[in-house]
Amino acid sequence: MSRRPDRKKPKRLWLKIPLILIGVLVLGIGAYAFSIYNNAAKTVDDEMHAPIDSIDRDVAKKKVNATEPLNILLLGVDAREGDSGRSDAVMVLSLDPTTDSMQLVSIPRDTRTTIVGEGFEDKINHAFAFGGADMSVATVENFLDIELDYYVQMNMEGLDELVDELGTITVDNEIAWNDGSYDFQEGPTEMDGDKTMAFVRMRKQDPDGDFGRTDRQRKVIQGIIDRGASFGSVTKINSTIDILGNNMETNMDFDDMKKLLNSYADTRKNFVSYQMTGNGTYIDEIYYLIVDDKEVEKVHGMVSGI
Repeated sequence: MSRRPDRKKPKRLWLKIPLILIGVLVLGIGAYAFSIYNNAAKTVDDEMHAPIDSIDRDVAKKKVNATEPLNILLLGVDAREGDSGRSDAVMVLSLDPTTDSMQLVSIPRDTRTTIVGEGFEDKINHAFAFGGADMSVATVENFLDIELDYYVQMNMEGLDELVDELGTITVDNEIAWNDGSYDFQEGPTEMDGDKTMAFVRMRKQDPDGDFGRTDRQRKVIQGIIDRGASFGSVTKINSTIDILGNNMETNMDFDDMKKLLNSYADTRKNFVSYQMTGNGTYIDEIYYLIVDDKEVEKVHGMVSGI
């Protein structure tokens, strides 16, 4: 019998943050990042590139070369020393160059589903704890009955370092609160790395709970994309790549990323996001989100039909 991971609720919850990777590195910074800095190719291929068995690399490359629609699994991982971590953000990013559209579907981390390779039902984010990105890909593919072409895994421990390297980001904060360390006022809010972490972590003081936190994380993502794409950040690309190299894994290689930049950049023009819904329940005193078949079929149609 496989050993089940600790059920303690992670201290850090992440739903939207992995979009930073695609937005800033793959689609946000721009093609000049790869042509100007020789360090990028070495960092991507030597430090970030991590193929997995559950994705056929040759098939994915053929689709990119033919500029076909792609599905990318984004995993935001809260991994600390001595802990394999859980993917507390699980999202499917669909890129359709034929319509210049991008679609981001969030799968709640507590969603109960079959863990492929283990044979029992558990929270979908536990697939990463059992078998890393490989098992996460297989589990999401089985859950939605889709094919994934790439995955991107980001360790959230590096988020504050990334923001600090870019300088600061500015977001439009919709509610005021104080967490004992920072005073967040309504309106435009400038944040460094530590303040950004406090901004995306807060949940209990938000009347919308997880939905409010998700909205704040989306604002942070946009702020990072805007800052990363600005002219003033060009000289920081090299160090930004190094930070991502220490905190990211993906089955994309440098050549894949260049082709995404050249052929899929315009998919940002039409961006749509969706969060799967369900009903919360307790099974053996453990909280799960039960997503019904109708909702799964809806998302299957959204992702497979892009």
